[in-house]
Amino acid sequence: MKKALLIVILAFVAAWGAGAQDSSVKRLENQRTQLEKDIARLNGMLNQNTMRSSEVLSSLTLVRKKISAREQIISSYDQTLRILNDSLRMCQRELDRLQARHDTLQHYYSRLVRGAYKNRDTRLWYMYILSSGSVNQAFNRMGYFRNLSSQMRDQAVKVQEAAAELEAQRTRLNRIKAETNQLKQKVVDERSKLRTEEGDATKMADKLKKDRKTYEKQLKEKNRQKEDLNRKIADLIRQQTQKQSGGQKNSKGKTTSTQIDTKLSNEFASNKGRLPWPVDGTVVESFGKHAHPVYKNVQLPQNNGVTVVVKRGTQAKAVFNGTVSQVVVLPGYNQCVLVNHGEYFTLYSKLKSVTVKAGQKITTGQVVGTVDTLGGEDLFHFELWKGSTPQNPENWLKN
Repeated sequence: MKKALLIVILAFVAAWGAGAQDSSVKRLENQRTQLEKDIARLNGMLNQNTMRSSEVLSSLTLVRKKISAREQIISSYDQTLRILNDSLRMCQRELDRLQARHDTLQHYYSRLVRGAYKNRDTRLWYMYILSSGSVNQAFNRMGYFRNLSSQMRDQAVKVQEAAAELEAQRTRLNRIKAETNQLKQKVVDERSKLRTEEGDATKMADKLKKDRKTYEKQLKEKNRQKEDLNRKIADLIRQQTQKQSGGQKNSKGKTTSTQIDTKLSNEFASNKGRLPWPVDGTVVESFGKHAHPVYKNVQLPQNNGVTVVVKRGTQAKAVFNGTVSQVVVLPGYNQCVLVNHGEYFTLYSKLKSVTVKAGQKITTGQVVGTVDTLGGEDLFHFELWKGSTPQNPENWLKN
């Protein structure tokens, strides 16, 4: 009884383990599918870049993101291989257990068959029954022969079931082995692609080092434009917040005020981490201050938002309900739309065309404009402010 219970427990554990491993493998497959989509999108964005000197930095960023995604794919494959190898070991143990059980059942069945063969002459059975010392003994001997026949039938069924289970486990083992071999080849392929991409990144970095004087001149101009944007947006938001707090004067010298929409502010704040991205693309410059990726002694200016590389012709959409505060044009950033969400503000810049105007109420997902192609690049710049303090947009937008 205890042995039978142990067999049932082992079978249950094996089945549960197989299910958990299949679930983990599926999760890793989904992760790889998403990473492969990201790489395909990055390739498309790299192909649309003209690869002139001014675009090398963002192209280098894209290639490095490809490398990061490729490394995650390889890591995912390594995890899957570990899971499959564990499955192989468990499957082999289960196969050995089933083989032992099948052999035991077969041996017992063979003994029953041999015993039945030796006593196959029905005349011997009758003589054995008739020679009983009493009626009760005769009934017992008749029962023995009936039980022997029933045992043989039951044992034959058990042998067949064990054989079927054994064959199913062999099939599963062979499937896992095939998957493992295919996966090993995919890892080899991914590592080859990774080496190529690392080579591309090295070439781009070398190009930046070689053309340092030309690039530093371009970088200086871009940095000046970014600093101008930071000042201009800070001024616009400061004017808006002063107006909301009653400190803004109109052209006639009268103080005006606009009450902050507290309800809208609270709704906006409650959606932190769940706001939709204004565009579909890849972040090439994140929030904050960063060192130059190639010129280690060069500090880039404060980035008050995120810069995203997008497909040509991408439309920028509002991340939340609000009112358009300003539509302005700034050098290097083209048309910019500032939207008020109560205490909060969002900025959509580097737009070729704008579909909204100052004072207009807009809703989540509404198109505010189309991203422009500037200097051969399709970059979109987005900022999010709480009052006069810039926020990291990636903490507010959906992961």
